[in-house]
Amino acid sequence: MAKMKTQRTKAKAKDDKDARKLVAQNKKARHDYLVLDTYECGIALTGTEVKSLRMGRASLVDGFAQIDGGEVWLHNVHIPEYAQGTWTNHAARRKRKLLLHRVEIDKLTGKLQETGLTLVPLQLYFYRGRAKVEIALARGKKEYDKRQTLREKQDRREADRAMSAARRRQRSMAR
Repeated sequence: MAKMKTQRTKAKAKDDKDARKLVAQNKKARHDYLVLDTYECGIALTGTEVKSLRMGRASLVDGFAQIDGGEVWLHNVHIPEYAQGTWTNHAARRKRKLLLHRVEIDKLTGKLQETGLTLVPLQLYFYRGRAKVEIALARGKKEYDKRQTLREKQDRREADRAMSAARRRQRSMAR
């Protein structure tokens, strides 16, 4: 019995460890861009940056990624200085190297040759104790595309509301 109990607690601990701990999300990116493909990549950070991220402090709002010299770099992501850091603190908006496989970098390089495509960070999170960034290959939306997307979202919400109201009426009639 005790052996079975410890196996369950180990399995639960493993599930908790495997869970994503979201630090920052770029909600505006899905509004401003049409996401074509997403990639999960590691990020090279200093110690104070990791500590600041573990406190849940970061902003992806103005962030973008670029391929330079066969390496992918993340620009304009704001990770504030660690409060207890000393002279070893980092610059808040420095460019950070993203860790991808060579095949993925080559594929991205080929796709970025097309006009209108860019790399945008969507999420920054911890997975199994490692900092990860989800970047998206995206195309910028025009203003009318943004309005159409909002209209479709609103129509879907109204349809769901009407369906749930009809179900409620149907249940009350059956009683």
